Amino acid sequence: MKKLNELIECAYDVEIKGIKTNSNQIKEGDLFVCINVGTMDRHLFIDDAIAAGASAVIVKNDVGNKSVPIIKVDNPNDTFVEVINKYYDYPTKDLTMIGITGTDGKTTTATIIHELIDNCAYIGTNGIFYNDYKEKTPNTTPGLDKTIPLFRDMVDSGIKTVSMEVSSEGILIERIKGMTFNCAIMTNITREHLNTHKTLENYINCKCELFRNTEGPCILNKDDEHFQEVAQSCKGKIYTYGSKQDNDLYFKDVQLYPDKTEFNIIYENTEYHIVSPLVAMFNVYNLSAALLALLKLGYKIEDLIKNINKITVSGRLENIDLGQNFKVIVDYAHTPNGISKLLEFIHSLKYNKLTVVFSEPGERDKSKRPAKGYNVITNCDHAIITSQDPRGEDPMDIANDLLTDVKEYQNYEIILDRSQAIKKAIFDAEENDIVLIIGKGSEHYQILKDKTIEFCDIDEVIKYLNELKK
Repeated sequence: MKKLNELIECAYDVEIKGIKTNSNQIKEGDLFVCINVGTMDRHLFIDDAIAAGASAVIVKNDVGNKSVPIIKVDNPNDTFVEVINKYYDYPTKDLTMIGITGTDGKTTTATIIHELIDNCAYIGTNGIFYNDYKEKTPNTTPGLDKTIPLFRDMVDSGIKTVSMEVSSEGILIERIKGMTFNCAIMTNITREHLNTHKTLENYINCKCELFRNTEGPCILNKDDEHFQEVAQSCKGKIYTYGSKQDNDLYFKDVQLYPDKTEFNIIYENTEYHIVSPLVAMFNVYNLSAALLALLKLGYKIEDLIKNINKITVSGRLENIDLGQNFKVIVDYAHTPNGISKLLEFIHSLKYNKLTVVFSEPGERDKSKRPAKGYNVITNCDHAIITSQDPRGEDPMDIANDLLTDVKEYQNYEIILDRSQAIKKAIFDAEENDIVLIIGKGSEHYQILKDKTIEFCDIDEVIKYLNELKK
């Protein structure tokens, strides 16, 4: 615990028990900082924060006299970064921070790193994991008022490294503001999140911010078409991976199987044989990125390779097998590129019929919906269009957008209740069929118009497979 005048120059010595930017999260003794993010004016919630127990407030605007100390500053965002790091004694200085960004592959790559080495925490879409600590999170990249206290706890509990997904939204709204990374990875970049960034150029530039804040190795996918744009932004030394020999680490002789992948990597003129439990070509890239990053951070390749067989990534090509005579696969794929790569792999498997359960989130980039619908429906035997975080949009409107270019096709149906869509796909499946459920992976929620509910595709699959067995 520290006093206010230890964190910021002022005359007040009130004790601060925590630092928050969301009035709904305020507890007795917290400092409330009115940061500016988007269109939300946190000054409107000062009274709520005080009523909840805030012991002081940092503001930019004149707010009059209050019952607690009010500290006026020019830029609350900058002040917030300073005071929260000072309060928790700058914990990232005692951690090796690895940031992973890209349109696809962030979760898998970050998880691979987390599982290949000891004393490593994971932060990303699948939650926060370190030691015995596990927590689900609503954001791929949580805010500083969440991560900085956790970093302090990580340091105190013996964690040495953090493998952290860094989303473009997280960068845009300053969730990594003030952080310096020791290593950064770029998986790939394709058109995505243009509802937020407006142009592809803005999206790429936002991703590049991670590399401007990385002092150590910058690990780039040289096969990606936007490699040069990212390379120009790198502060640290660039190392590349890919399929060609002009990379620091490259792979060859890839053999794809339904339950594993075998390939060779060449690193520093030595060839190593890899047997990975992760399937599909895109996971060859993800594993190569993770290996190169750790090698450049000083880990030994022999130690890393012997740990590859224990890698598991929840909600990514997750095969759920309760003894049924057909496959059920749950995957997070939701971008056009991710879905194309996933379907390409699925088509390499042997099956009788492929049923895909899918949708598109509401209040996101509508322009990609027709192409997404066409891609799925023309590449499967049967499609079930359902709902996926519709937010304030009518799920039927989203479904109709997905059908824009395939209305003459007959191999689809609409079941907007996601649970019932999953049930229908499972109960209709026959021997040697594949049921592919995409879009949410192991996420644990559905975002509706007026509320967020608990929901997980994997839990639904297990429930209906158990029903089917009975």
